[in-house]
Amino acid sequence: MPEFLQLLDQFEESPAKIITQTIRSWLEPIIRMWRFSKSNGITEGFHTKMEMISRRAFGFRNFQNYRLRVLALCGWSGVINRV
Repeated sequence: MPEFLQLLDQFEESPAKIITQTIRSWLEPIIRMWRFSKSNGITEGFHTKMEMISRRAFGFRNFQNYRLRVLALCGWSGVINRV
């Protein structure tokens, strides 16, 4: 990391100054991302899928039909009986 900061110092006097400022302002979140490699991508993907179902769900007569569609499209084959 110290080598990376020295490299950023070299760019301080170049046309890439704006990129350097952006990287410095986001340095702590970037380091946190490398240290804790967890992501909420799976959750966001399921949320997007459920929103798409909601937009097309005008034909669903009740919540149970919507729930079954979500469970079927999210690939949880054994969850229907357990929930």
